[in-house]
Amino acid sequence: MRILIYSYNYHPEPIGIAPLMTELAEGLVSRGHEVRVVTGMPNYPQRQIYDDYKGKLYCTEERNGVIIQRSCVWIRPQPGLVTRMLLDGSFVVSSLVQALRGWRPEVILLTVPPLPVSVPAALLGWFYSCPLVLNLQDILPDAAVHVGLITNKKAIRVFEALEKFAYRTANAISVITDGFTENLVGKGVAKEKIRCIPNWVDTKFIRPLPKEGNAFRQAYGLEDKFVVMYSGNIALTQGLETVIQTAAQLSHLPQIMFVIVGEKKALAALQQACEKYGANNVLLLPFQPREQLPEMLAAADVGLVVQKSNVISFNMPSKIQVLLASGRPIVASVPFSGTAARAIRQSGGGTVVEPEQPTSLAAAIEDLYRNPAKANTLAQQGRAYAMQNYSFEKALSRYEELFYDITNSKGSSVSVLPGLNSSLNSDQPIADVMPIEIQ
Repeated sequence: MRILIYSYNYHPEPIGIAPLMTELAEGLVSRGHEVRVVTGMPNYPQRQIYDDYKGKLYCTEERNGVIIQRSCVWIRPQPGLVTRMLLDGSFVVSSLVQALRGWRPEVILLTVPPLPVSVPAALLGWFYSCPLVLNLQDILPDAAVHVGLITNKKAIRVFEALEKFAYRTANAISVITDGFTENLVGKGVAKEKIRCIPNWVDTKFIRPLPKEGNAFRQAYGLEDKFVVMYSGNIALTQGLETVIQTAAQLSHLPQIMFVIVGEKKALAALQQACEKYGANNVLLLPFQPREQLPEMLAAADVGLVVQKSNVISFNMPSKIQVLLASGRPIVASVPFSGTAARAIRQSGGGTVVEPEQPTSLAAAIEDLYRNPAKANTLAQQGRAYAMQNYSFEKALSRYEELFYDITNSKGSSVSVLPGLNSSLNSDQPIADVMPIEIQ
């Protein structure tokens, strides 16, 4: 098949949806499909265009058989609603040019967020007369409203209209957890339109490694410590101040050390929180290179998943699969009724405690510190669950099956402009795909 993946994030960005979409695209190529990816200039997590891509409006490159078509985006280091809207808007406009260059796809896979990209994706589905699959990584605008990013009622109504448009124009919607399915069905989306395909983890790359002789532990003087690690996004949904307060409560146990790995600018605020609460047992580190990720995860005795109490059914941290695969027990400070709590309970690989409650989180961590046999049992159960349920090959087969189902079903073309049909020949390219760089 010829598959167009519309994803704002892609390689070489090291975290978030980028590694997943990179693995998916390259996996589809390995199975004989043609894949091109429409994406932005890499900028995450620094929120700055990478040096090799600065000053370019467009560029097209090829990596491991995947055609990568990049377009410029308006980006600023300081996140916020206005800057995010300008970023999304710039990608909506600039990416459409790249999407129209190259061969005609038989199916389009769109990742959300960002939500506004559903508009050009739907237009492309109509233009190319091909089905559109919406891949939902977060449910917007629920997430933005619940964490207080969007408070203006008019803005909320605009995003709600965009959400309805995205669900209506997609021929199928792939969600990463059953909690998302329940959310969508509650909004009137037909259940038969939804396919649950959990995010995956490369269980050969992320695997249990010994703590003895661990390079990460040695580099930061952690050889004799019980390491509690959080690695990932530090934003409105997490509430990492709870972790700092927890560390302060456990400071009487000198063997326990907290390690938080994240974006440099976000770490500065956490440093202030450490000083505020007197948490001198916290080590703050910037993101590590992806190739060092298995060693870093293996340095931990416990992996943390943290969410605020208002994060229920619109967010599913991808770090859960990674922590389970690493063979380390999870302690999750998340809403009991949320999607993250459900996934961890099903895996048998961790303990769930009430969110934003440092005392509860501290008690769960101390319990595993004093009961290594329990920690080891959770770790083994989590690894086994990841191997069985989150393997890349299984996810890849599910996406293939979805693409074949949606292209073979009758009347699968997107109808954004009723009564109009594209007369394009499926083998006729819109434009020759050539490496370009516009300075």
